[in-house]
Amino acid sequence: MVASDSFAEFLREQLAPLGRITLRRMFGKTGVFCDGMMLGMVTDNMLYLRVDDHNRETFREAAAYPPLNYAKGGNTIDLSFWRAPERLFDEPDELVAWAQAALAAARRVAAQRGRPTQQQKSKPRPRR
Repeated sequence: MVASDSFAEFLREQLAPLGRITLRRMFGKTGVFCDGMMLGMVTDNMLYLRVDDHNRETFREAAAYPPLNYAKGGNTIDLSFWRAPERLFDEPDELVAWAQAALAAARRVAAQRGRPTQQQKSKPRPRR
């Protein structure tokens, strides 16, 4: 289920300190992007943030919830997105800190896949 309009607007406002926040429907869910990098996903108005080996300890509290997943071929496939604790929605500074960690993970994933990050795209190219 995609994010409701009100939840999407709430996320755009709360995460604005990170950069240009956009939300896009994808695979029956809503992707949360900052300057083109997907840092999270929303399903049923629950925010899931990108996790990797570098920020897993930061997100230790989120490990109490199941990760975002989908069914394929009779199996459940867990994704690298962990549910943000609801208490963060009452603590905007901490929500932004968690989102910054998720954005850093998104940039690392992009770099591993050989995709340019927004920072890399904006660097001027040397003249030849």
